Amino acid sequence: VQLQASGGGLVQAGGSLRLSCAASGSIFGIKNMGWYRQAPGKQRELVASITSDGNTNYADSVKGRFTISRDNAKNTVYLQMDSLKPEDAAIYYCTAVLFRTSVIGAGSYWGQGTQVTVSS
Repeated sequence: VQLQASGGGLVQAGGSLRLSCAASGSIFGIKNMGWYRQAPGKQRELVASITSDGNTNYADSVKGRFTISRDNAKNTVYLQMDSLKPEDAAIYYCTAVLFRTSVIGAGSYWGQGTQVTVSS
């Protein structure tokens, strides 16, 4: 199973970026998908998550600015980031809790990370 993240880059404060993360490989079903981020010198933190039926959860710092969504047919999760601030700069990691088969329990998988830089 692989999670391939894309969409990071450099943007000015107030701008927008859209991250994508596609899961591929032997996948029976995906439960939760989400995004974490880690800035230099800081711990990795949850940014947003979404369940298989679309329930979402956001960090307080991004509520109202970020929107998480997913396309179950494509095993893909998105993070629309608007009104970006310099403090949003970090490496963003996607994650998925998924079943590889119908009989093996769910496991957590991580993408490789994508850099988001916000200039002031």
